[in-house]
Amino acid sequence: MPEHTAVHQHVPAPELVVALDMPGKVADFLLAAELDDAEHAALDQGVTVRRGQGYTLRVSAVPSLHRALLAHRQPLDGAPSTPAIPAQRKARREYENRVNSLVVDARR
Repeated sequence: MPEHTAVHQHVPAPELVVALDMPGKVADFLLAAELDDAEHAALDQGVTVRRGQGYTLRVSAVPSLHRALLAHRQPLDGAPSTPAIPAQRKARREYENRVNSLVVDARR
């Protein structure tokens, strides 16, 4: 029955769940932002890890969800009406670098 064994060559492989540490300043901002249900669920299931005076939130999600969360962080860079806070910009860059490293690792 070879006609019944179709091979799907153009179907992308499913994304694997990865855990990334999100700086607490980014997590606090995102928890107050308007997110969809999957994004809220990923943040709610995150594990808080204390780091000195602050914390990180270890979020386990597929890379596309990490990229979606990263897209919501744009106001942390400052807007014309609100100045950017250096600590928030640094936290956003740290998370952005971690998310971008997923893209580089996936291409290898």
